[in-house]
Amino acid sequence: MIVSHFFVEPVICFGFHISYEHDLLIFVGIQSIIKSKANKMRLKNCFLVVAAFSMIMGIFSCTQKVEKEIGIQLWSVREDMKADPAGTIAKLGEIGYSFVEAAGYHDGKFYGMAPADFKALVEANGMTLKSSHTGAHLPDSALWDETMAWWDKCIAAHKEAGVTYLVKPSLGRHGFQNLDTLKMYCDYFNIVGEKCNKAGIRFGFHNHANEFTTVLDGQIVQDFMIQNTDPDKVMFQLDLYWIKEGGKEALEYFKKYPGRFEMYHVKDKKEVGESGTMDFKSAFDNAQLAGMKDYVVEVEDYNFEPIESVAKSYEYLMNAEYVTR
Repeated sequence: MIVSHFFVEPVICFGFHISYEHDLLIFVGIQSIIKSKANKMRLKNCFLVVAAFSMIMGIFSCTQKVEKEIGIQLWSVREDMKADPAGTIAKLGEIGYSFVEAAGYHDGKFYGMAPADFKALVEANGMTLKSSHTGAHLPDSALWDETMAWWDKCIAAHKEAGVTYLVKPSLGRHGFQNLDTLKMYCDYFNIVGEKCNKAGIRFGFHNHANEFTTVLDGQIVQDFMIQNTDPDKVMFQLDLYWIKEGGKEALEYFKKYPGRFEMYHVKDKKEVGESGTMDFKSAFDNAQLAGMKDYVVEVEDYNFEPIESVAKSYEYLMNAEYVTR
């Protein structure tokens, strides 16, 4: 009975976890076999089985890939999305991307489709519509009510589409002119963030280099925005390329403002990893400190056709051992 258990149960357990109890049972089984000369050949066969399984599982553990949730910003394939949104989404699903971040919301629709229809298209290709870049710049008092109505319609459309994040992709030029206007932007973002919260959506802001290079009354724009927005209402999507172009280090900001960077834009000069100058490893190693929950590939300049460039960027992150989720 012990020998039978030895031959069958380890097969079930290999590739998962063999507990201490299984190891002990095998040891006892082998002891029983050794006591009988008639079982010497059977013992030899047992060792061969164990050795074979060890070799197979060693190969398996070395070749299996970690499942990763990699998103793609659709601005990366903007011309393809204009020409053939359905075909482009299908290609992104075939590459292996887990979710998309839209860059084509307008007047209640995504790339000319109703929210539910675009959501269905994305999901039919094995992905989710997790994030979206859109927004309206800070209005003056005459346009305040109209802008708030715009946001209400926008948020309702994104809720229907099942979006988790709604990200303002840039700061209007007025935000870089003086600290008073920048403070008004922060207050404005807090109001929009509260509206998003009520719909179950997380509101955020995406940086470029200017937020790090512009200093107003001794205050770096990006720092001022982080300090003057409510963490419960506004998160930051850190673009790892643009912060570097702005002369700052991502890790420095993670330490100064832990938990505020809930999304990354993983971007390089062209394809992700192409330049060899980006320290993506540090950003992923410190994801918990940053507060990062999701990350999105963005490619804006290319060595190849855009769809091939985003495929190469996906492959780079899939092969990067420091990207663990």
